[in-house]
Amino acid sequence: MVGAVLVKHGRKVGEGLHAYDRRDHAEIVALNQAQERARGATLYVTLEPCCTTGRTAPCTKALIAAGVKRIVAAMKDPNPAVSGRGFAEFRRAGIGVVVGIEECVAKELNEAFAKWIRTGLPFLTLKAALTLDGQIAESAGRATAITGESARAAAHRLRHSADALLTGIGTVLADDPLLTDRSGEPRRKKLLRAIVDSRLRLPLKSKLVRSAKSDVIVFTMQRTDSRKASALKRAGVEVVRVPARAGHVDLRKVLRELGTRKILHVLLEAGAELNGAALKSDIVDKVALFYAPKFMGTGGVPAVGISSRWFAKSPALKSFRIDRCEPDFLVEGYFHDVYGNHGIRRKD
Repeated sequence: MVGAVLVKHGRKVGEGLHAYDRRDHAEIVALNQAQERARGATLYVTLEPCCTTGRTAPCTKALIAAGVKRIVAAMKDPNPAVSGRGFAEFRRAGIGVVVGIEECVAKELNEAFAKWIRTGLPFLTLKAALTLDGQIAESAGRATAITGESARAAAHRLRHSADALLTGIGTVLADDPLLTDRSGEPRRKKLLRAIVDSRLRLPLKSKLVRSAKSDVIVFTMQRTDSRKASALKRAGVEVVRVPARAGHVDLRKVLRELGTRKILHVLLEAGAELNGAALKSDIVDKVALFYAPKFMGTGGVPAVGISSRWFAKSPALKSFRIDRCEPDFLVEGYFHDVYGNHGIRRKD
C-alpha cells in the first residue's frame, strides 16, 4: 500500500497511490500528474520506490530521469531481496534520501505484505465480537448478535482488507454464513472463503456452497475423491486434503497452502474451537476484538476453546490499542512482529 506526493517550493505538484495490480505505481501516477514540475521536487512516499522490473518498470529510474532531487520515504521495502537497493540507486545518482519519517504507520499498512514476502505465509488476524466476560454466543450452535452497527461496519472494513476469510465447520453449521465482503468498496481480487472441515460435513445446501464461484475452498483430512468431495467440487467448491496434526487439520499447512496462492492477509472469523487451535498453533499474528459493554454470564460460549492450563504458555499481546466503535470498543494488538522490532501506533 503506497502513496506518493511530489512537492516543489512548498507546493504539491503531483500525487498518486498504488491501487491494483498491473496499474502504475504511486510514484508514476504522481510523476504523470506533475510532468515538468517534477524536476527539482521532493518525493514523499510511504515505501521505498521499486528498483526492479516486475509488473511495471522500475520507479527509481523514472524518478531519476524526471529530475527529482530528494526522496523522503517512511520505510524500506520489506522484501529482503531488494530492501535498500532503491535508496542506494538514488544516492549513486546524487539524489538525497531520508528514511524513517512516520515509519511505524507505514509498517502497519504493509504488515501483511511484509509477512508474506519474508516467509511465504499469510498474515493472520483473529477477529471476534464478544462481551466483557469473553463470550461470543449465548449457547453452542446459536448465533448471537453481540455488537452494534458501528462495530459491524468496522468488521466489514477488516474483511475488505483481507484476501481470505477462514472459519471452521462449526461456525458454518451454526450460522450458515455467506462470509462475503459487504463493505461496498472495489477489491484488488476476489475474497477467498476458506473452511476448516476435518470430516467434510459442509452441507451442499449451505449458503457458502450455493454461492460458490471458484471462491470457496475446504481444507479437510478426508479423501478428495470421496462421494461428498465430488459433490462439493461439482458445486464449485475446491476441496484440499491437508495432513492431520493431533487428530485435526494442520493449520500451519493450511496457511502454507494459502501462501502459495499469494494470499497475503487471512482474517479468522471462527468459533471457540478453531480460535483456540489457531492460538495454540501460534499462527495468529494480530487480534481485532470487538467488545460490547455487556456481560453474558454463565452458560455462554467463550471466544477461545482452550483449557485454563494453557494460560501459563499464553503469549502477551504487544503494542495494543483501543478504539471506540460506539457503543462498543475495539482492542487490536500483536502476538508476532513481522518486521523485527517496530512500534505500532497507540491511541490512548
